[in-house]
Amino acid sequence: MKPLRALPLALFFAAAACLLPQVADRASEERLSFQTSGPWSPRTNLNADVAMVYGIGPRMPANIDTWRQRGYTIHVMTGVAWGQYQDYLNGQYDGARHWDQAQTQSDGKPILHGGNPEIPYISPGENYGKYLTLGVRRALDAGAQAIHLEEPEFWARGGWEENFRREWKAYYHEDWQPPDSSPDAQYRASKLKYYLYRRALAQVFDFAKSYGEEHKRTVRCYVPTHSLINYAHWRIVSPESSLLEVGADGYIAQVWTGTARTPNVYEGRSRERTFETAYLEYGAMQNLVRASGRRVWYLNDPIEDNPNHDWEDYRTNWESTLTASLLQPEVWRYEIMPWPDRVFRSLHPLRGGAEAQRAGIPKPYETELQTVITALGDMKQAAVRWESAGTAGIGVLVSDTMMFQRAAPDPSDTNLGSFYGLAMPLVKRGVPVEPVQIESATAAGFLDRYKLLLLTYEGQKPPAPAFHDALAKWVRAGGALVVVDDDRDPYNAVREWWNTAPRAYATPRQHLFETLGIARDAVGLRKAGRGVVLRLAASPAAMTYRAGGAGEVRKAAREAAAAVRLPWKETASLVLRRGPYVVAAGLEESLPDARPYVLRGRYVNLFDPALNVQTEVTVAPGTRLFLLDLSGARPQDFRVLAAACRVREERVDGATLRFRADGIGDTGAVVRIAAPAAPAEVRIGGKPLGPADYDYAQHTLRLRFANSPEPVAVEVRLAARSAK
Repeated sequence: MKPLRALPLALFFAAAACLLPQVADRASEERLSFQTSGPWSPRTNLNADVAMVYGIGPRMPANIDTWRQRGYTIHVMTGVAWGQYQDYLNGQYDGARHWDQAQTQSDGKPILHGGNPEIPYISPGENYGKYLTLGVRRALDAGAQAIHLEEPEFWARGGWEENFRREWKAYYHEDWQPPDSSPDAQYRASKLKYYLYRRALAQVFDFAKSYGEEHKRTVRCYVPTHSLINYAHWRIVSPESSLLEVGADGYIAQVWTGTARTPNVYEGRSRERTFETAYLEYGAMQNLVRASGRRVWYLNDPIEDNPNHDWEDYRTNWESTLTASLLQPEVWRYEIMPWPDRVFRSLHPLRGGAEAQRAGIPKPYETELQTVITALGDMKQAAVRWESAGTAGIGVLVSDTMMFQRAAPDPSDTNLGSFYGLAMPLVKRGVPVEPVQIESATAAGFLDRYKLLLLTYEGQKPPAPAFHDALAKWVRAGGALVVVDDDRDPYNAVREWWNTAPRAYATPRQHLFETLGIARDAVGLRKAGRGVVLRLAASPAAMTYRAGGAGEVRKAAREAAAAVRLPWKETASLVLRRGPYVVAAGLEESLPDARPYVLRGRYVNLFDPALNVQTEVTVAPGTRLFLLDLSGARPQDFRVLAAACRVREERVDGATLRFRADGIGDTGAVVRIAAPAAPAEVRIGGKPLGPADYDYAQHTLRLRFANSPEPVAVEVRLAARSAK
């Protein structure tokens, strides 16, 4: 992504796309998707392009047909680490029982998905990937245009099952060791878990590509997966960045309230920080595909897996994760929700409600969701700029090996402080920091966008020495590197490339410093070519438990930035323009006594189900905003601006605007239209809309009517003299 330019506002709006995209154009790019295990119904009539039919069982073909008949592109998603795979486990697949491939903990208990004894997490043997190809073939035969292999997950506490012992012997050519017997054993166990799922997925990718060639079809394979940050925090191993090397065409970034509300520690306080955590998680997933140009969708979930929260909790946390996703302007594809039946048919308490007061989704929330979904389809905007943000071009280096140090005998910090200790101090001061994937850093030009990088080898390790060569080259060219590490991580001693003959370094950091041409144990600021290295000999995790720890990290970053003449800026909000849209988050635990950022003009708040127009919007701490700026609308414009429904075939004939609208059954539609004058008549489905259901002011018209899953004609007729 090129640096965001501060265009003059008039030129900015001239460059921005101000019309909602035609549904057909949007669908060809598969911008919006959702996953479902059931058939189409009026209550799941979503304004999206792709229906990801879940599961490869006997109901799949019939479910596919219902969604195809409604015009959706069909993908199929299935679980990789778990599923209804009893035919494999019980021997119907190949005549051999495979319960020895159930992930097992040290006490001999299998690790179960959702506590179901029939559905263990799988420790994949070599034939498991081949088994998955049978279901994938059924999906492709049924017409699926892409395959999604969801959540390849191996729990860090697993590794005692017989299959894993066999695979250890085959992979390492030595007898299995209990993973909790030493840091070295745990690290090696995690590397093997990583490899086993990479192998299984490679088998399926190879099959799907061969199937496509044989049938003269393009078959794409995607991996819906949690972020590296969440998997490390939750103590799960997954092949993450390496899947692009074995055939993945991209990812779905499974970031939602359930992952992002996981508490972390900042300035000594443990609490949920849903927005900030989601911002970092989405950033990590976008960084995975940047070097390859592959595709990524951002997941948003209006509720979450935990059924014990109330609707207000779900809504406010959804707004936080959605805002975080929209602050990543390089991504404009979204999975708008998983499990729409769960969203529109489940019962939860209203705000502060008791168990006996459970209710379905509130009507205003239904409308808000549909408004936002429509706008998400319009996020492919060329004109992008930060209005309020700290210094850009800063990243925190992360490696998949962060998942390798998360279990006994010496797990890294419970709260993943080795990562959050470096990233959270910057996010909290409005710095749009990015997690930067170490495994991608050797790609040509990958590091060029960054001016300052932070690194620790506490809690993670560099997978290969080539990373140090790339990083040293970047520093010498003028980059600023901040290293926060006290060299006390017990995993520094695992058998790896930095301490294997002919190398004999006590820590990988020593090899990095030698590559940079500075003393192995240097602390403070050092020059390296045109750049600098600044080392704090401290534990980033330990710093999260001190009130002043975050300030120490920011002080080091400011000093390094000054040394390479990078201007330093901190803010108490993040405000980003994407074409005619403004995305904003006010930061808590941020700059003391900072004045809130204020937007003045005319804005439609897309989180407001009524689509009211506001002339002043304050970005106070904790505020989440998704706004449509009306400054780009001209007085003579006659078009749909925002809609809590799907808008098709929009056209203007003289003094009449016509379009077809459909939405989720039993919900309310609200549509905001730019219009040069008040309407003479509004008709919905051929019937006049009563004056109480529309209003006009300052060149915008608002309509309110009942959504229908079947498209209805909408006509807005102006007086003839008002037509331009």
